[in-house]
Amino acid sequence: MEFLLDYGLFLAKIVTVVVAIVALIIVAKSVGGRSGAAKGELEVTNLTEQRKHTVEHLEHHLHDDAFLKARNKAEKKAQKEKDKQREKEVKKAAKDGALESQREPHLFVLDFVGSIDAKEVASLREEVSAILAVAKEGDEVLVRLESGGGMVHAYGLASSQLDRIKAANLPLTIAVDKVAASGGYMMACIADKIVSAPFAVVGSIGVIAQLPNFNKLLKKNDIEFEQLTAGEYKRTLTMFGENTDKARDKFKQELEETHGLFKDFIREHRPELDLDKVATGEHWFGTQAKELGLVDEIKASDDIVIEACKDKTVLAISYVQKKKLTDKLSGVAGDAADNVLMKLINRGQRPIV
Repeated sequence: MEFLLDYGLFLAKIVTVVVAIVALIIVAKSVGGRSGAAKGELEVTNLTEQRKHTVEHLEHHLHDDAFLKARNKAEKKAQKEKDKQREKEVKKAAKDGALESQREPHLFVLDFVGSIDAKEVASLREEVSAILAVAKEGDEVLVRLESGGGMVHAYGLASSQLDRIKAANLPLTIAVDKVAASGGYMMACIADKIVSAPFAVVGSIGVIAQLPNFNKLLKKNDIEFEQLTAGEYKRTLTMFGENTDKARDKFKQELEETHGLFKDFIREHRPELDLDKVATGEHWFGTQAKELGLVDEIKASDDIVIEACKDKTVLAISYVQKKKLTDKLSGVAGDAADNVLMKLINRGQRPIV
């Protein structure tokens, strides 16, 4: 019994030391992180080379060594001739002062998986800026988009980032494999072409705002709630106060105005759409969306990438933000709590598209 007691005290000391060390690390990181936001880095993956290596790996299981050896010899010879020709072209271009225009066209691939507050727009901004810094005539951009929508101002900014690509006269294709609804479709309609998988969810051109009201519960428990504002419509609907018909009417008016702006935005970029038919808040599967004109082609994003690999260098661009230690230690529970709070607060006071 005495042994168990000593052993328990020993474990308690170890746990105390570990907790103290972790606490010190968190405090140090927190203080150090206040000097600036966490930085990130641009990751570039050559999808053309990746696909080539995949095909080569599979072919080693499909052909014998004699065939592979003969083919590799022929390919090396062809590549050698191609390199010689390329060298001549580069020398001539350098002499003529047109060296930059000699590179082959590229397809830049971006992935955007949007949350309610579209916080991913921070990475999208960096990715778009990087592409615009190096893009040349003949290059194109493919965005693999997945989002069910979210806060109006956030998705408005995300759409503006894609509009920068259009303003630079770079052909832009949006591929929807799963869902591009509401704010997601707001982003998609920027594109020159929208491609959708057959059962992807598309549309939902509407606006919603919802929040719980605890006023009756507070009254039942004799809890008073006070809210002071300056300006008649500084706050319309509230979670804890008693909502009035006048406040509801004003909030409904704001939703209608937002919906009108949403429809105007869609009309500007997809003028051929029958908005009276599609701007009802409904959503459709890809094949139905094609019939309504919401998308231009039924195809998966993989098909676009594979086709482009034949005559373009396909580069996947991703800006990855480095997480602080405190962010990593916060865990799933902290993220879940943040999401719940954001839904309760922001959804009540800000329209969602």
